[in-house]
Amino acid sequence: MNLAESYLGEKFLQQGIKLILRGDPERNIVFLLNWGDKIARDPRHKEFIKSFRHFLVDDRDNNWYQLAHRMLTETHPKIRQQLAVNFFINAGLLGIPRQKKASEEIGAHVPWGILMDPTEKCNLNCTGCWAGDYQRKQELDFATMDRILTEAEELGIYFIVISGGEPLMRKQDIVALAEKHPGQVFHLFTNGTLIDEAFVADMKRVGNITVAISLEGMEQTTDERRGHGVFKKVMRAMDLLRENGIVFGVSVTYTRKNTEEVGSDEFVDLLCDKGVAYGWYFTYIPIGKDVDLEFMATPQQRAYMYERIQYFRQTKPIFLCDFWNDGEAVNGCIAGGRTYFHINASGEVEPCAFVHYSTCNIKDISLKEALGNPLFKAYQKRQPFNTNLRRPCPIIDNPEMLRDIIHESGAYPTQLHANETIDEFVGKIEPYSEAWGELADQIWEETHGDAQVEKAIKAAQ
Repeated sequence: MNLAESYLGEKFLQQGIKLILRGDPERNIVFLLNWGDKIARDPRHKEFIKSFRHFLVDDRDNNWYQLAHRMLTETHPKIRQQLAVNFFINAGLLGIPRQKKASEEIGAHVPWGILMDPTEKCNLNCTGCWAGDYQRKQELDFATMDRILTEAEELGIYFIVISGGEPLMRKQDIVALAEKHPGQVFHLFTNGTLIDEAFVADMKRVGNITVAISLEGMEQTTDERRGHGVFKKVMRAMDLLRENGIVFGVSVTYTRKNTEEVGSDEFVDLLCDKGVAYGWYFTYIPIGKDVDLEFMATPQQRAYMYERIQYFRQTKPIFLCDFWNDGEAVNGCIAGGRTYFHINASGEVEPCAFVHYSTCNIKDISLKEALGNPLFKAYQKRQPFNTNLRRPCPIIDNPEMLRDIIHESGAYPTQLHANETIDEFVGKIEPYSEAWGELADQIWEETHGDAQVEKAIKAAQ
């Protein structure tokens, strides 16, 4: 039996990581990389290790080394060890091969992660909330969430994203789940206002929880969308997290009103100064509460944000990802069970946090059965949705694809006010899709040329 597939082999890998990260983890980074290179089986993992070696060993005068140094020296030891084992070993080296094997066994694709909402309830009332048109009263019971996580582990899934509503309205249950499933990473999207000393103490104790706090920019812009005083509460939460050695990030939605602000050096420097390790950038999607197409970032702003994220990656000690503009890095849309999917607080199994349609409810079926649902199958057979990977999304970039998927699968809407049909939505969003498509195709042609376009077309076939 292969070492990485045996119980003793897993424990050896996990304990080895913990030993390496004790004492002086920075000094042991070379040994860690050498060890990782020997046990890595996936060619992509070897490429990642090669890149890590360049930035963390060969060239220490760069922003990535600064970030790694801070993470290795300022993070609480329990969190440093637990997240390293859970993310790199469980979710990576061990999880991915298990997912592939399970996919063959059950006849449905097993994703890398699951996004789950414990609750629809929230203590804020933000303008344009993507989840704001759920019922705002539904919750997943603890037993159902525990079952989902247990079944996920059996399939090799160790990365669990938690959103809402505001997930920290279920603090005790989330901590209890993290305790009961110590091998998984729990990544929470939160507004940050409910982070307190007691929750931070729990984070240090269990070691496998990280949070991404929502921000819209600086104080005026954040409070304008989220409520008066929210920005100051978030700043206090960040200080508390950093003082206690917690790994945390931010979630940033860029719109027509704030793109230049959240794309500024001033804003990203603030994040770095506060100790933020990572950031997820989302372009505003017109679904949920207070839907407004005029709130969407313009095609020009979306192109601008792509350039800014590339610049920050070369200059700032923080990891940033733009889910729409980074389609090229992940071969298009990752939703629909390809890399992740969404279970809302009612138990409805959705392809994406922004696609509020379903054909089944997790309360009625197993996780294995849910992964083979007709909505996911219709999704996956069309992915990637465009040979231009700067146009990855079936909602705002290729809405005709989403229309066909919904009709083919017979999916039903999961929002509270489902007065707009999918055909009506497509008609409404098409002008934006066409405008971005024209600009994106021009950018893609300029940066890739005919050879790369042909390669993308073959990969999609």
